[in-house]
Amino acid sequence: MYAVRLHSFGPAENLVLDVVEDPAPGPGQVRVAVRAAGVHLLDTALREGVQGPAPALAELPTIPGREVAGLVDALGEGTPESWLGRRVVAHLGFAPGGYAALAVTDLARVHEIPANLDFAQAVAMVGTGRTAMGILQFADLGPGSVAVVPAAAGGVGTLLVQYAKNAGATVVGLAGGPDKTALVAANGADLAVDYQDPRWPARVRAHLGGRAATVVFDGVGGDVAREAVALLGPGGRHLVFGWSGTGLHDGTPYLVDGVSQQVLGPVMMERAGGADPVRTLELRALGEAAAGRLVPAVRRFPLADAAAAHRALENRGTTGKVVLEP
Repeated sequence: MYAVRLHSFGPAENLVLDVVEDPAPGPGQVRVAVRAAGVHLLDTALREGVQGPAPALAELPTIPGREVAGLVDALGEGTPESWLGRRVVAHLGFAPGGYAALAVTDLARVHEIPANLDFAQAVAMVGTGRTAMGILQFADLGPGSVAVVPAAAGGVGTLLVQYAKNAGATVVGLAGGPDKTALVAANGADLAVDYQDPRWPARVRAHLGGRAATVVFDGVGGDVAREAVALLGPGGRHLVFGWSGTGLHDGTPYLVDGVSQQVLGPVMMERAGGADPVRTLELRALGEAAAGRLVPAVRRFPLADAAAAHRALENRGTTGKVVLEP
């Protein structure tokens, strides 16, 4: 099969399209003929050799990628025959293998794809969507809410804007450049502003007319997030789930007259509850998309162009969820 492999840690150019042996499913597993594979910012860190939240770096050479959707084409021992041929999506955890024509995973990780989603949209919801569902557990959104969403043109940001609008909140979406802000406005934000314009906080205050923000969804960190936090009123919520900008605090603490909380990791899983909190969030995300309440934005690249996808993601040249397709 064709697969994108990483032979040495380093720049995106180290991702190479190879021909490798087809994987075989083991007991309780399925093999998926991949139609879409998700690309995550964490993938770029792992490619560079930065371990981050991963329990360990993969042994090289490795096939990156942790989110796949496609058709079940082979079954391991003990897997019910009824799964053969189904449209499925799965998050592989920290096990690599997604950037390939075929991928193997445990049946316990698999979801059947709702009929109204294509493969790329399903990949977006099982990874990015579950993250959004986890973050939103802490948001307490309603008709009186004012939500500020930095990186509102990204995969998570797009879903947060939609969910907040559906809840009746006033939504301010921040993005870099006129093309991205146009997408944020089209996605339903009440105000879409370019954070590259130093006057953007004044524009937001003028639009709100004296109201304060009640929640900031912070996946960026750095100066943009600090300015956004300054828009919060007493009791406002600052929900931190990433730091794709210049760092979570950039050396200076945020000052919040309310709640400032990092919501990724164990705290998100504890709030989700259930025997399998990760699966709980994945089911919520897929259910929201199946009902048409959330529509993921997807940026598609050919599998052979995985290096270009990584470069675009690192350079903030993408919108929505980045997906590789054969």
